[in-house]
Amino acid sequence: MLKKHWLKTALIAVALMAPMSAMAEYPDRDIRVVNPWGAGGGTDGIIRKISSIAEKQLDGVSLYVENIEGGISATGVAQIMKAKPDGYTIGVLTYDSVITVPWQNMLPSYDLKKLKFIARLTSEADAIIVDATSKYKTIDDLLADAKANPGKVRVGIQNLGGRIHLTLLQLQELTGVQFKTVAYLGTAASQKEAILNDEVDVVITSLGDFASLLEDGTVRGILEFSNAKNPTYDVPTSKEAGINLQNGSFIILTAPAGVSDEVVAKIESAYKAAYDSEEFQSWIAKIGVTPNWLGSDKVTEWSEENSKALFSKLDELTKSGVLSK
Repeated sequence: MLKKHWLKTALIAVALMAPMSAMAEYPDRDIRVVNPWGAGGGTDGIIRKISSIAEKQLDGVSLYVENIEGGISATGVAQIMKAKPDGYTIGVLTYDSVITVPWQNMLPSYDLKKLKFIARLTSEADAIIVDATSKYKTIDDLLADAKANPGKVRVGIQNLGGRIHLTLLQLQELTGVQFKTVAYLGTAASQKEAILNDEVDVVITSLGDFASLLEDGTVRGILEFSNAKNPTYDVPTSKEAGINLQNGSFIILTAPAGVSDEVVAKIESAYKAAYDSEEFQSWIAKIGVTPNWLGSDKVTEWSEENSKALFSKLDELTKSGVLSK
């Protein structure tokens, strides 16, 4: 009887210790990083770069990026939400994932409470970009032509109803001009083709999305919707131009809700080390994106406050008839 009691006690002890043992081994296999945007865009480049550095902290485990695009990022984000909360599927959120999709209620099952935010990696202001040979040298040139030719100046954006569309609508509202909106699905890759093929006169996206074309002089930035100068490119800010409009995207690292705090701490630590590395900081300084870390202790609160303010602006534009939901 005593022997049976001892055996039962031993089995219970082993069962209780099993989760701790499994936790000590995390990660023991490769980690999938879902990017809900296509290959070739700014988000893709950044998450691939920082993940390749972060995996050096994980004892031979790879952080492999998988592009799952569609639904203005909703398709890929939904996969993160549905994944097992064991730390082996994490992913990326951008402005549209946090603002556009929830505000438009695109998917009834889409709920950010199904995610646990790990960290914000970057902030990235929207900008107006033109071909290097464009007649528009300044924002004043562009606005003057748009006023003289209402609805004629073609502006390439990403995704109707998305962040960049909101920036364009607010610019029109503030300046009293009317552009011809040309929308492309997905990432900045389509915008690059459009401006190179003269399908549009200007595009609105981040300077980072057009880094390679800015570097080789194929395109120029004429305005960035920010109140602070870009550390990489000498582009006038909206504040300098007297336009009271700041808007842009960000990259947030996330995991399925229910993932343990220990796993979050391990992932956050690996990415923070990568973020702080000379390799990443030197690289990102060349692409026109602002590194802007916010850890797991603050990123959720920041996101909720930012969302509340932007939802209010979107609702206001909808009520005034400028935007339709």
